[in-house]
Amino acid sequence: MDLRARRFKANSEAALANPVLQANMKTAKGKFVDKRAISIREIDDFEGTREAAQALRNQVIENLDLWLEKFEETATARGATVLWAKDGAEICRHVVDIGRQHGVKKAVKSKSMLSEEAGLNLALEAAGIQPVETDLGEYILQINDNEPPSHIIAPVVHKSLDEVADLFHAVHKTPRKTEIPALTREAREVLRSHFLTAEMGISGGNFLVAETGSVALVTNEGNGRMVTTLPRVHVVITGIEKVIPTLEDLSTLMRLLPRSATGQSISNYVSVLTGTKAAGDLDGPEHLYFILVDNGRADVVGSEFQDMLRCIRCGACMNHCPVYQTIGGHAYGWVYPGPMGSVLTPLYTGIENAIDLPHAATLCNQCGVVCPVKIPLPELLRKLREKQVEKRLRPWSERVAFRLWAWVASCPTLYGIGTRFAVRYLKWLAGGKPSIPVLGAAPEWTKGRDFPAPEGRTFRELYARRRQP
Repeated sequence: MDLRARRFKANSEAALANPVLQANMKTAKGKFVDKRAISIREIDDFEGTREAAQALRNQVIENLDLWLEKFEETATARGATVLWAKDGAEICRHVVDIGRQHGVKKAVKSKSMLSEEAGLNLALEAAGIQPVETDLGEYILQINDNEPPSHIIAPVVHKSLDEVADLFHAVHKTPRKTEIPALTREAREVLRSHFLTAEMGISGGNFLVAETGSVALVTNEGNGRMVTTLPRVHVVITGIEKVIPTLEDLSTLMRLLPRSATGQSISNYVSVLTGTKAAGDLDGPEHLYFILVDNGRADVVGSEFQDMLRCIRCGACMNHCPVYQTIGGHAYGWVYPGPMGSVLTPLYTGIENAIDLPHAATLCNQCGVVCPVKIPLPELLRKLREKQVEKRLRPWSERVAFRLWAWVASCPTLYGIGTRFAVRYLKWLAGGKPSIPVLGAAPEWTKGRDFPAPEGRTFRELYARRRQP
């Protein structure tokens, strides 16, 4: 487990103090939000579609073992091999074993968040297999000292055009380019030889279709099809919760996924891949492996956090989150940032390893409103906070403060006296100014912002005066 998630406060402070990151996040802010708002108007009954998707995902999760068995049966009948992985280490063992079995020296990869969970690239390198990321964003991060992604859909949203131009110039030893078409062409030229020489392709999977034994891949770059059709071995790594019953169910979810993720009516490439290369086929893998991963997911089934397994990894929650839009993804310290990460990381890695993430939200519910499968993210974050208190994981001073607040709030007379004292004290502290730069009793509140000064009277006093004749 990478314990960077334990350092959320320090990571956030560093992100806020980074002027380059702040400028890049400001430039990116709102682009996906505006496009999503426009694209969902194309669906006559958007809320009805969300409810249908919610019901579909619930149906699967409540009978997850049965649908996984059905998928294994149909996928095996189509020539695939289905393997199971309990955790990241087992993912790495499976992939390395497959590579050695087929004499693989190079593996090209499409985007796979599960491989990020497992640290797969490091395991492949240690086994003498060269991993090459082919998603443009992931490729940029790989050649930049294997930097982790900061967004599950747009992994380099935190970088500027100039930063990418400088990186390509330094790594590729080519003249510096600042036009996006020129930079993408340069990346294609570099990656083309890897596509043609790799013996193994590794991809994630947006959905697994039980009735056909297929994997559905949704991408905006052609690299996904190159990875899954050119190499003679294709390995799909995906979570056990990604299974769905039918192709008709896939069509329902596809009305929501692209619109929620990038604001597109449909992604540029939607691939439904079934079985191995047959006689007469012009392309496709000779060997197909599915690695179905638990890594904490099975423990969530049947729990009070089961709703989180509905997630289809669209990224809409982080696109609309004011916290994520300010600090970016790296501050969250693990694979999944934003509101979804603030729930998933504690669930998958242990709540003690992500103490601050359930508090990394304002609970404004923008994430819950835009989630295409109606996950109540603020409610799940609140439940995680409760778990932390139950396990006595929060600082003793915080626990005492909340107990004191609860006691005072339960006594109306004492509460009234306390609020009058607090208002008078804050008014005095402000010294006639509209805000308080340093809040002595709670300095963390004013470490990065000023505290608004009260007008001088409590709500009770103002209400009592209003009721007078």
